[in-house]
Amino acid sequence: MEISPKDKFVTVYGRKPVLEALDDPRLEVDKVLLAEGARGPAAKEILDAAGRRGVRVQRATAQRVKVLAGNGRHDQGVLADVVAPRMRPLELALRDRPRGVLLLDGITTPANVGMILRTATAAGMDGIVVPRRGVASIDPLVVKSSAGVAFRAPVLRCATAGEAAAQLRAAGYPLFALDAGARESVYSFSLPSHAAFVLGSETSGISDEVRPHVTGWLSIPMAAGVESLNVASAAAVLCFEVVRRRG
Repeated sequence: MEISPKDKFVTVYGRKPVLEALDDPRLEVDKVLLAEGARGPAAKEILDAAGRRGVRVQRATAQRVKVLAGNGRHDQGVLADVVAPRMRPLELALRDRPRGVLLLDGITTPANVGMILRTATAAGMDGIVVPRRGVASIDPLVVKSSAGVAFRAPVLRCATAGEAAAQLRAAGYPLFALDAGARESVYSFSLPSHAAFVLGSETSGISDEVRPHVTGWLSIPMAAGVESLNVASAAAVLCFEVVRRRG
């Protein structure tokens, strides 16, 4: 299948994030896009850094850079497409039957998305579905919150969380969702050989799009009257428990 550039690259924008990407030898930068009007020391610094790495620099209108960055206030007239070697479409990934998949549903806080990417990757989850709509985009804030792990996380792409949930169920995956009131615990439920887990939004939980596809609800036991955890903390508990039980 044809893979869209959006499913191959993490686009970072702003002078500092672009320079950091160019200065990191572990990262492969596909190209840099620089606004036509960008001149002076800042532009020269980027051109020199790209030259040292042999990265092509394309000029475009400032408006084009804003559109591609998706953030008109902070792009500073420059963006870079960084190769994300483990990023691919969910549809393609399902052909390889990943054992454990995490689905983000309506999580809009960049810090939470970044921390979840870092945690799930560290735990060894096979895929983290980050829909293109309804979830914070993988931008410099997410990259920073992930401490750079976002570039090499096993990110799986699709249009919406509802579409992802339907694809996972059609592929035979049970879909478990976290809910503080669920009777079954993440520590005691029967873990299938292949399973998907959905994390809902910080404010409204699992979306109406995804809810019909959920096959089981799980809770994280709480003590001392604490009602719930931040979604990134809950993801950490879930991911490491799944990996622990799989040995």
